[in-house]
Amino acid sequence: MPERLHCFTAYDVRGRLPDELNPDIARRIAAAFCLQVKAERLVVGRDMRLSSPELSWAIIDTLNRIGVDVVDIGLCGTEEMYFAVFHGEDEGIGGGIMITASHNPKDYNGMKFVGKGARPLSRDSGLLDIARHAASDEWFQALLTQQKMQGRCVEQEATARKDYSQHLLTYVDKSSLSKLKIVVNSGNGCAGQVIDQLESCLPFEFVKLHHQPDGTFPNGVPNPLLPEKREATATAVREHGADLGIAWDGDFDRCFFYDEQGRFIEGYYIVGLLGVAMVAANPGATVLHDPRLIWNTREMVQAAGGKPVMTRTGHAFIKEAMRRENAVYGGEMSAHHYFRDFGYCDSGMLPWLMVAQLISRQRTSLSAMVDSMMAAYPVSGEINTKVADPAGVIARVEEAYADGEKEYTDGLSVSFPSYRFNLRSSNTEPVLRLNVETRADPLLLAEKTAELLALIKG
Repeated sequence: MPERLHCFTAYDVRGRLPDELNPDIARRIAAAFCLQVKAERLVVGRDMRLSSPELSWAIIDTLNRIGVDVVDIGLCGTEEMYFAVFHGEDEGIGGGIMITASHNPKDYNGMKFVGKGARPLSRDSGLLDIARHAASDEWFQALLTQQKMQGRCVEQEATARKDYSQHLLTYVDKSSLSKLKIVVNSGNGCAGQVIDQLESCLPFEFVKLHHQPDGTFPNGVPNPLLPEKREATATAVREHGADLGIAWDGDFDRCFFYDEQGRFIEGYYIVGLLGVAMVAANPGATVLHDPRLIWNTREMVQAAGGKPVMTRTGHAFIKEAMRRENAVYGGEMSAHHYFRDFGYCDSGMLPWLMVAQLISRQRTSLSAMVDSMMAAYPVSGEINTKVADPAGVIARVEEAYADGEKEYTDGLSVSFPSYRFNLRSSNTEPVLRLNVETRADPLLLAEKTAELLALIKG
């Protein structure tokens, strides 16, 4: 084993197969995670990647060998693992492992972790200790030698999905739902089987694209944040005259929206929409948002009587802040949406159910609900640029915009009366991420975006 494992990110594990991640490494990571959370019973789930069954078997075998009981929920989305952990807390579930690399290329895989009650782990809360132990072959062999107990594994895929699906339905009033036609694009990930489970309980007509889980990714890696991955859903919405389009990444913890015109709707505007809906149901509640784009969310939540609070980007950090602030909802412009009643975790299923309910109740369209936001606060969309010296580039940009109001919650945010931007290093990729927004000025948006990109590229 190497002295240091390269598959650890700020809040999970992602690595190229087999050099950075393989069954042997996964065994060590699983054992180190178990040591960290001190759990006697864990949930394990996996996505549709071809390498996931082998990794799952290695992890479960290791956990059983060191005396840990496992609830194997099989092929699932990340949030199904989250649910199984917080839902099973009273039954002794002490944490969970999800085997997934989300939207990474097919030669990657990874692991996501939560402790008791689906609490996240990050570099600030145990992940570094897991990495240190997992890199030691000597430690792992000694652990196996010491163990005398044998854990057991119980397979509960069908039961777990039924319980999870029933929980999802508690967030909507089914009697208020209209007979909407909805295009759903699972990207050959794991979302399709949940749609199939929910279908008989909802009045919607689903047009299903790339519906079956397939780790060969016959239609490309499922990542609707990439513009080239959006057209299939957009075209289907227009061709079928649908009321709404939804697409997910592989483990469906992110949910992407298309209006009835087939127009892709930036996640930023969905955060404002859901923030207002959650405050309406919970007067005076706190709503979290990330620092990349903020003006629309703050204005809408405050106008609804809620309290907007900015927090660092990233699921582990936001979940920690959700608990600290007792926030009812948190949203990232990258299409992660977090809910207090969902164990403070992110869900890719709850957002579209809630938006469909809003469309039904208000007898309107998604475009009608977001057009005013888009006009008031046009955005650049997130622009990624590879650079050799990210810290140096950020310092250069900060100097160039020295007369703006600075903020450093995550990367560099600079605000002026008519525009603002956020520039930050990725937690998972060697790139700088730029987001720009203005106050109702698309020409200024184009000007400042070009100006910043020129400066970033040097």
